[in-house]
Amino acid sequence: MWKVKRMNTARIVVLTIAVGAGGIAAYLASGSDNSKPPPSEPVVQLPTVDVLVAKSDIGLGQSVKPENLQWQTWPAATASNSFIRRNERPDATTQITGSIARAPFITGEPIREQKLVKADGSGFMAAILPTGMRAVSTEISPETAAGGFILPNDRVDVILSKHEKNPDSHAGMTDIVNSEIILTNIRVLAIDQAPKEKDGQNAVVGRTVTLELKPEQTETLARARQSGTLSLALRSIADVNIVESKAEDQSRKRSDSVNVIRYGVSTPTTTQK
Repeated sequence: MWKVKRMNTARIVVLTIAVGAGGIAAYLASGSDNSKPPPSEPVVQLPTVDVLVAKSDIGLGQSVKPENLQWQTWPAATASNSFIRRNERPDATTQITGSIARAPFITGEPIREQKLVKADGSGFMAAILPTGMRAVSTEISPETAAGGFILPNDRVDVILSKHEKNPDSHAGMTDIVNSEIILTNIRVLAIDQAPKEKDGQNAVVGRTVTLELKPEQTETLARARQSGTLSLALRSIADVNIVESKAEDQSRKRSDSVNVIRYGVSTPTTTQK
């Protein structure tokens, strides 16, 4: 009898503890449901500005049309002062239309007026020439133009090769060929009047190349065309900003001198202009 009573008491205690634990759990669950989530931190909005960009690729010498341009949101902190901003020039699309690209634009590139020029009725070549520079054309062939792999806006060296009498009569050769670089780091403006690649070609095999030259360089090229064969050597794109003044001075000295042969003795003589 005592044992049965003791077991009933233990069951009551266990049941009481279970009911109490369930109540506490229900209270905690109801409290968590009613609690508000912690407030999220506000997202910082970076200041932006609308800039004029190329909607499609614009090639060298191409006339800019309205469909080539669009406004695009740009982070104000990274927008250069050379970019055209909508809040400053809302009519820029109309103002830019009709300009000629002096350098190519790729899709999404911001439009900069330093790379554009107003033709004002002039031809393409006159429009893209920088101030003080001249456009001079000369005949070429694939053999003398890096196998035809020279394109507009590439940089080249101009090489003059000419046949001369061999002063050494014992050599067995009556003529020898001398070659020298007469112009360095020259920009190619066009090949056969083609200002850009056509039909996805990677090379333009032309017969005439137009070079961008300084006035004194045009004289050097004109003299060279009358005295021998001209060849073009394609330069790396990394050489664009290399200073070539020393090499040009040396080549100019060579092109303005003549070796006079008297009794088998060579005497350098500088020509007078």
